[in-house]
Amino acid sequence: MGDRLNPIGGGPGARPPEYHLPVMAGEVTRSLVAGENGVFLDGTLGEGGHSEAILRAAPPARLVIGIDLDNRSVAAAAGRLAPFGSRFLPLQGNYADMVSLAAGQGALQVDGVLLDLGFSSRQVDRPGYGFSLHIDEPLDMRYDAGQPLDAAALVNSRSEAELEGLFRRFGEEPRARAVARAIVRERAVRPLTTTAALASLIERVLGRRPGRRIHPATRVFQALRIAVNGELDNLQAGLEAAVELLRPEGRLAVISYHSLEDRIVKNFLARRSAACVCPPGLPVCVCEHSPTMEIINRRVIRPSLEEIAANPRSRSARLRLAQRIRPRKEIARPTI
Repeated sequence: MGDRLNPIGGGPGARPPEYHLPVMAGEVTRSLVAGENGVFLDGTLGEGGHSEAILRAAPPARLVIGIDLDNRSVAAAAGRLAPFGSRFLPLQGNYADMVSLAAGQGALQVDGVLLDLGFSSRQVDRPGYGFSLHIDEPLDMRYDAGQPLDAAALVNSRSEAELEGLFRRFGEEPRARAVARAIVRERAVRPLTTTAALASLIERVLGRRPGRRIHPATRVFQALRIAVNGELDNLQAGLEAAVELLRPEGRLAVISYHSLEDRIVKNFLARRSAACVCPPGLPVCVCEHSPTMEIINRRVIRPSLEEIAANPRSRSARLRLAQRIRPRKEIARPTI
């Protein structure tokens, strides 16, 4: 999610001395918060940075529902946003299930949905998640510790061909085959159960270019995280759910951090905003497709140079915005 820790001062409604700074918070709130008493859903709550920005925006929101798979993040956000009382409602769950989760709280429609994809600084910088390339800990990578499959189980059970496909598809790793082959050979001697063991093995296979800051295992770790948490499947389902949950003229904001996510969002919005989805070459339209979304920004929005300087992890962020179209009234056709 591209957050970083920042110190702030005290005062009325003051936040803790350190908090996570959300990416493009100003752009998000200006795009989503249009009228008073709005109801908003933050599908990727994290520690509540974007939810707090929405709650502090003018005109004031009536309710922000925050959802996150990670119960540790939900607990942190609940404590941080406690001063907002009943205006903030934290829920542990999958944003792909936002329709049923919101309905369970009496919200059948909302005025805005935010999805800030990826993971937070806390999850990668602190122990307990198994995401980091710089902390030696169990190879986990689950947002929800209750789900059965972790990264160690995946790495030590999948075939070489399956691992290669996973690293190529989700990590876009050019040397996926060499990494997969090395993993299979290594685990035949001893299972790979820690982040350091896997990162060290990948570094031996791929090498490290002089002066290159990015760890050579970054793409493989990304692929494992996406696979373990079903991130791309959840994204597709979450986009569908957001359209269902939005009231007419309600808005969707999605922040992505790599091309796999952004491609899904871009293609989804293009299809949902198209007047026709017939295959190219047909002489007439036969699909009877009606657009449900209108794209607000044809060109992707990126962080300002000032924000990137203050928060380098925001540099890859891309924001896309769309609005739910008010359904057309059915036109009665004359009978013959």
